[in-house]
Amino acid sequence: MNKEKVIKLEDKINKEYSNITGIVVLKDGEVQYENYYNGCNSKSRIHVYSVTKSIISILIGIAIDKGYIKSINEKVLNYFPDYKVKKREKTIQKITLKDLITMTAPYKYIIPPYIKYFTSDDMVKFSLDYLGGIGKIGKFKYTPLIGPDILSGILKNVTGQSVLDFARENLFLPLGINIEGNIKFNSKEEQLAFNEATNISGWVIDTAGTNTAGWGLTLSPKDMAKIGQLYLSGGMYNGKQIVSKEWIEESTKEHSRFKKLNLPYGYLWWVNNDSDKGFAAIGDGGNVIYVNATKNIVVAITALFKPKVTDRIEFIKEYIEPIFN
Repeated sequence: MNKEKVIKLEDKINKEYSNITGIVVLKDGEVQYENYYNGCNSKSRIHVYSVTKSIISILIGIAIDKGYIKSINEKVLNYFPDYKVKKREKTIQKITLKDLITMTAPYKYIIPPYIKYFTSDDMVKFSLDYLGGIGKIGKFKYTPLIGPDILSGILKNVTGQSVLDFARENLFLPLGINIEGNIKFNSKEEQLAFNEATNISGWVIDTAGTNTAGWGLTLSPKDMAKIGQLYLSGGMYNGKQIVSKEWIEESTKEHSRFKKLNLPYGYLWWVNNDSDKGFAAIGDGGNVIYVNATKNIVVAITALFKPKVTDRIEFIKEYIEPIFN
């Protein structure tokens, strides 16, 4: 490890990336670098925002492997037989799981109704009510919050377990990741405090008992590095197949594209626009699980929320990867 480059990296973090709380770098499955900032340590847990989506993607893959879900080409409403479709609605009936996980499902809003979403007792039904409309199926539309929860509802319905319980049994425990419990907010102030906390282990749940899918999970950099290594190793961890290699390959290749930023998108994973066979789970504030399959590198970064953060993938490629090549 190049000590001069490490000093340059840490100086860069302190000056320009001051919201970072922890970084873990794996090379060939071994820890090469681990450091913490902002008073955090290896026991700290950070809200990783949209990295949660990529965890949901893994759980969908596991559910398919176990036969709970037949195919991502199934219609979403097949999993909600009691849901009453509004009159004159003709689009929602055609939307598939694949449309949801590739961000190519249309929704009935132009400006997301976030206040109504956060105060809703049932985020799954709330999202279903906005799914469809006059938009075109197949056109990329990134939905940070309203929409992904439908996937949590599907997992809950097909497994008969909460998303957290299913994740514990089939993903977290096999990887040695401890998620203490569900998190429920009783006020706006509690939610804002959660976003700034570094010591809460859990997954946000709504009043209906469904864990959020687009946000709400807290993890450590070590936890995230384990998830990255799982994907780098084709779904194997400690000699056990956690999720199928086929699902990993499918979920980390381009299925849609965010044309405004020219970014390829897989199944709730961002795909790198280069030849390094890379992909990433990315959340607000600069939380990221970055995997470079060509160089056999995993980089996990946790960070506190900060609006308009600079590109963390660019930061990793310029300041972190060169240290461990």
